[in-house]
Amino acid sequence: MEDLQRLKDEFIAEWGALGPAWGMTRTVARTHALLMISDDPLTTDEIMDTLSVSRGGAHGALKDLTAMGIVKRVVRKGERKESFLGEKDPWKVFCAVMRERKRREVEPVLAILDRCLDPSIGLKGSEAQSFTDQLERLREFVGVGDRVMEEIGNSERTLVLKWMMGLVKAGR
Repeated sequence: MEDLQRLKDEFIAEWGALGPAWGMTRTVARTHALLMISDDPLTTDEIMDTLSVSRGGAHGALKDLTAMGIVKRVVRKGERKESFLGEKDPWKVFCAVMRERKRREVEPVLAILDRCLDPSIGLKGSEAQSFTDQLERLREFVGVGDRVMEEIGNSERTLVLKWMMGLVKAGR
């Protein structure tokens, strides 16, 4: 049992270290890891005790994870405290992270490009044309990425995996 707890603690710490690369804080990622590997729903107090985080940190993490759709509130019969259950399906977690990254990272880039591209179209001169051309290429590239992320984030696992395998085979 001691070995299992050590491995769980290591997983939670390492998952937390990866969180910033996925656009979430270390506390959010650690909370997600804990709930993902827990067999039973956990209360905020249990999360605080296990991860040694403040109530505010736990509440903030649970709010973010619930908004992403990878943690659900659970009401246990006969208990007044809310409990939380983490999504166990890796595909659903991946899709939720994909949707969140699209919202936080890709959509702001598209907004900047659109804000700068629209007024640049009417400008005269070779430098203005070069600028507009570059923004159009960026907009097209980021737009393709946005559409791919949208499709993956809202797709069924079997459809996307079949599509991805087709890409892998075509690349050989």
